[in-house]
Amino acid sequence: MRQAEQDQCRAGPAARVGAITSLAALSCVGLAEPATAHGTERGFVLLLPTGYYLFGGAAAVAASFMLLFLVPPGPVERLLRARLPLGSVPQVSPVPASLAAFAVLAALLAAGILGSRDPLKNPLPLTIWTVWWVGIALLHAVIGNIWALINPWIGPYRLLDRLTGGWLSKAQLPYPHWLGYFPAILFFAGFAWFELVYPAPDDPERLAIAVGCYWLAAFAGMLLFGYERWAGRAEPFSIFFRLIAGLSPLVLGPARDGRLGVALALPGAALLDRPPLPLSGTFVVLLTLSAVSFDSLSKTFWWLALGDINPLEFPGRSAVMARNTVGLVLTFGVVTVGYTAAIGIGAMLAGQREPLKPALGAFVYALLPISLAFHFSHYLTALLVDGQYAVIAASEPFGTGQDLLGLADAHVTTSFLNTYSGVRAIWNVQTAAIVLGHVAAVLLAHALALRGCGERRAAALSQAPLAILMVLYTVFGLWLLSAPVTG
Repeated sequence: MRQAEQDQCRAGPAARVGAITSLAALSCVGLAEPATAHGTERGFVLLLPTGYYLFGGAAAVAASFMLLFLVPPGPVERLLRARLPLGSVPQVSPVPASLAAFAVLAALLAAGILGSRDPLKNPLPLTIWTVWWVGIALLHAVIGNIWALINPWIGPYRLLDRLTGGWLSKAQLPYPHWLGYFPAILFFAGFAWFELVYPAPDDPERLAIAVGCYWLAAFAGMLLFGYERWAGRAEPFSIFFRLIAGLSPLVLGPARDGRLGVALALPGAALLDRPPLPLSGTFVVLLTLSAVSFDSLSKTFWWLALGDINPLEFPGRSAVMARNTVGLVLTFGVVTVGYTAAIGIGAMLAGQREPLKPALGAFVYALLPISLAFHFSHYLTALLVDGQYAVIAASEPFGTGQDLLGLADAHVTTSFLNTYSGVRAIWNVQTAAIVLGHVAAVLLAHALALRGCGERRAAALSQAPLAILMVLYTVFGLWLLSAPVTG
């Protein structure tokens, strides 16, 4: 990591900026003018003058970049290295939790095939798309990599290894170095296509088949190459959750006497110690960001108008499969080209003459706060509404009249989407998340640039193109929040 950072620049400053940038972001967001809105169970449309908060959000991100270079690098380094010990936790085996997760997954797959055909009454789609892909994903940025404990593979793998007397561990094939993270790219691209383009991703039976096939494919890879190798390079969700967990303020220390030290740190500080990702790993991060970006874009009136589709008479996903497939690929291409150009131009401005790949793999960590902010803002209303459906559906998983949780008389409420105060609160939270996510990204990129640097001017030049890209992406994200969307 240090080599990539030295190549990228030779200068530095940045620190008492935490409070300054937070106040700047909040004050700029406060420039937004309240307006009425209309909500549905799936989302809402804000009909308001977007210029105020587009400008405010962009100004907050730009100001954070400029303010960072007014501060010497020493205080920034100390701030990022600061740890507040909280105690220790026992080091536990992931096998019991993983086997329990596997049992839950098996029950969900059975419910998907045997239960209600209504996606809002069957627990499988609600658990996959809301509880897991939204709730658990966001939880990683709070408490760390819980997926390492609750994924549905490590328990069955370790159990089978024990039953075979360790034969699985001994018979592993070496993972081909040239493969890199490319299996993860293919698997996540398939996941994104199924979620965003396929006509019926919520259909319980089809989703059960897709999830079951994916579990088998991933488990087969683990049997061939070992759990650690496959989960580390080829299983996209293990990779994504591990990366997002680096944003958590909780940092685990080395194990001593069977216990792990737990300390409180600046969110994202743990990412600074990670080595640069290879080029294929960089693509994984860019793909996750572009997928959630296109998810928002594909629902806007603007995108539908490009295909001469009346959003008020939406013909259904089947009619837009081809153009949405192209749109998903193009979004990934635009994000990749934009990021590569920003790092490349910054390297030239800073006089870098070393290969660009290490810098691409190092500074891609700075995009993780943006990816998380988009994830949170885009799925917030789905989490608030479909989360309620998920709890109720869990009470009657097979649609046979049982009431396991005593929720037979419970009703889902969407009243907060039908009032001015409720929608305004959600909009403010989403807007703040987008802006603060980009401000955090600027801070993280600057911290990465300062490692091994000494010259303030070179550091500023190296990071200026990436900062401009982040400002533009802030405007894009805030525009997506305000743009009219189809249901």
